[in-house]
Amino acid sequence: MSRQIECQKVTDAVALLCQQANMELSPDIQHALEAARRSEPSPAGQAILEDLIENAALARQKRLAICQDTGMAVVFVRIGQEVQVVGGSLTEAIHAGVAKGYREGYLRASVVADPLLRVNTGDNTPAVIHYDIVPGDELEITVAPKGFGSENMSAVKMFSPSAGIEGVRQFILDTIRAAGPNPCPPIIVGVGLGGTLEKVTELAKEALLRPVGSANPKPHLHQLEQELLAAANATGIGPGGLGGRMTALAIHVEAYPTHIAGLPVAVNMSCHATRHASLNL
Repeated sequence: MSRQIECQKVTDAVALLCQQANMELSPDIQHALEAARRSEPSPAGQAILEDLIENAALARQKRLAICQDTGMAVVFVRIGQEVQVVGGSLTEAIHAGVAKGYREGYLRASVVADPLLRVNTGDNTPAVIHYDIVPGDELEITVAPKGFGSENMSAVKMFSPSAGIEGVRQFILDTIRAAGPNPCPPIIVGVGLGGTLEKVTELAKEALLRPVGSANPKPHLHQLEQELLAAANATGIGPGGLGGRMTALAIHVEAYPTHIAGLPVAVNMSCHATRHASLNL
């Protein structure tokens, strides 16, 4: 038997998540920043990390945005096959929730209606929505506002298989070095491997949603994550780009089967906040 969920409930949930993600640093990232502060040998790096931790505390207490760039809303929806959304369009309900959340939370409207004409939509819509249809009767929504200081530093490369793991590793590290201070380090990096052009970039974005420091269950990918994190933290970019050890809090790698002639790689750079919030309806 199907379970019905009203569109208005979806709109209200998305509005709440937009504000929560923008105002409340998730516990895993909070702990990672505190651990980074204890590990950072550079006085300048320590000072930046202390400022980031204080900023997050003030944002939570005062219900203000962690960052002035409140991002473009990226919404991941896992919808059970037994769920029936009633009272309107699910997609339009999500867009309405973004508009409501940003308006009522006094969050900056950062979206333009056309990439060339550049006229602001005024309510941070539309969102970018990813749907995943799964078994069951639950609807899980994750809102991940993505600022463009980090998004602009992201990259994708369609390698041939001959590039191998060394080519992949070098491309990821070159992307991190080229980004420098722009993505507001210490960064979190999502890496996608495989699939096709559109799939690999979605994988990289999804990798940012993993708890900081969690390990890919595949040993070879976990090893790659560890190697990349050590190499990123040896670049000397440091917190705020002012030098130091803690350039990255985590590098998460996700992979998907691909074509015999391809080795797609996507690197989605994200800032120290890497904002996201989820709930089940």
